[in-house]
Amino acid sequence: MISPALSGWLSAFRVYTHPRVLGMLSLGFSAGLPLLLIMGTLSFWLREAEIDRTTIGHLSWVGLAYGFKWLWSPLVDRMSLPILTRLLGRRRAWLLLSQVVITMALIGIAHSDPAVNLTYTVFFALAVAFASATQDIALDAYRIEAVAVELQGAMAATYQAGYRIAMILASAGVLWIAAAVDPSETSYEHSPWRFAYLVMAAFMAVGIITTLIIREPDVPFSRLISENEKYARQAIAHWQISPRLAGMLAWLYGAVVAPFRDFIVRHGRQALVILALIAIYRISDVVMGVMSNPFYVDMGYTKDEVATVSKVYGVIMTIVGAVIGGVLTLKIGIMRTLFLGAVLSAATNLLFVWLAGQGHDVTGLVLTISADNLSAGIASCAFIAYLSGLTNSAYSATQYALFSSVMLLLPKFVAGFSGQFVDAYGYENFFIATAILGLPVLVLVWLAGQARFETTEIPPAESK
Repeated sequence: MISPALSGWLSAFRVYTHPRVLGMLSLGFSAGLPLLLIMGTLSFWLREAEIDRTTIGHLSWVGLAYGFKWLWSPLVDRMSLPILTRLLGRRRAWLLLSQVVITMALIGIAHSDPAVNLTYTVFFALAVAFASATQDIALDAYRIEAVAVELQGAMAATYQAGYRIAMILASAGVLWIAAAVDPSETSYEHSPWRFAYLVMAAFMAVGIITTLIIREPDVPFSRLISENEKYARQAIAHWQISPRLAGMLAWLYGAVVAPFRDFIVRHGRQALVILALIAIYRISDVVMGVMSNPFYVDMGYTKDEVATVSKVYGVIMTIVGAVIGGVLTLKIGIMRTLFLGAVLSAATNLLFVWLAGQGHDVTGLVLTISADNLSAGIASCAFIAYLSGLTNSAYSATQYALFSSVMLLLPKFVAGFSGQFVDAYGYENFFIATAILGLPVLVLVWLAGQARFETTEIPPAESK
C-alpha cells in the first residue's frame, strides 16, 4: 500500500498532463532547434567546407542576437501584426511569424554553399538568429501568461525537455543525416548538408502546428499600460511638438521606460538583490562549462565517448532533472528549489575534482555527468520559474527578455578567463574555484527569499 506522502508526490506528476504544459514540450522543441544550426553544427559544416578557423570564430557572433533581444522585446510586447494579431492574438501572432521566418531562413542556409558564397550563408544565419531570438521573446511571454505561478515550474520543465531534445537533433542528428547521404567521406560535398538542413527546416512544423493549435493566453491589454501612456501624453503636452510625435513618445514611454520602472517600483531596494541573484545564479555552471570539453580531451576521452556520455546521455539527465525540478517547485516552492539547485550545482562541480584524479575513467565520467546534469536540470527549471514569477503580466516579454540577458553577462565575462586559470593552477583548483563561486549565490537566494513578490499591478506614474 502506498503511503499518503508518497501518493502526494506521485500525484504531483499529474501536472505534466495539463494541456498547456504538454504544449510547451513542442514549443520548447521549436525554440531549441535553431540555436546549434547556426552555431556548433554550422561551424562543423564551415570547417568541412575549408573555411578558415578565424572566420568561423567571427561568424559565431551571429549568436549575439540572443544577448541583445531585450532591445526589440518592447516591439514584440506591444506591436500588433497586421491580420495575424487579429486572427491569433498577440503572442501567437509573433510566434507564428518568427517560426515561419526561421523555416524559410533554414531553407536558405540549406541551399547556400559556404564554399561557393559564404555571404549568403551568413545572411541566412543572421536571419535565423534574429527570428529565433524573437521567437524566444514571444514564447517566454506566452509561457508566463498561459498558466498560474504554481504551474511555472512544470512549464519550465517541459520547455527544457523539448529544447534539449531539439538540441540533440540539431547536433548529432544533423551529423548522422548528413553522413548517411554523403557519397564520399574523403571530400566535401554540399548536397548532404543541404538535405540535412532541409530536414531541420521541416521539423519547424512541430512549432508551427502547435502555435496554430494552442489558445492565446487570456491576458487583456493592461489598464496600467494605457494609464502610463496617458500620463506620458500629459507630461509632454506643453512641448512644442506635433501630435504624431507626442503619440510616438508616449508609446515609447509605455513600451520601453515603464517596464523597467515597474520592476524597480514593485521591488524597491530589494530589486538590487534580485538583479544580483539573476546575474550570478548560473555562474558556477557557466564558468565550469567552458573548460569541460578541453578537460575531456586532456583526460584522454575519445570523441565517441564524449558525444555519447556528455552530449546525449547528459542531455537526457538534464531533462530528468528538469522534470524533478518542476515537481519540486510545486511541492516545496520555487525559492526552496532554487536554493537546492544552487547547492547541487556548486557541489557537483567538486565531482570533477575527483574525476581529474581518476584519469581516463568512463564509469567515473558517467557518474559525474549524471550528477552534474541532473542538478543543472533542477537548477535551470527553478530559475526559469523564479524569473517568470518576477514579471508583471503587462510587460512580460520585455521584462523576461531583460532578465534572460542579464543572467549570462557576468558569467560569460568571467568564463573568458577560465583557460588562463587552468593554465596557471590546473584543473583540480579550477573546479574547486567554480564550486566556491556558487557560495555567494546561496546568500543571495536567502536574501531574495525575504522579498514579497507582488502580483498586482503598480500604480501608474501620475499617482506617485
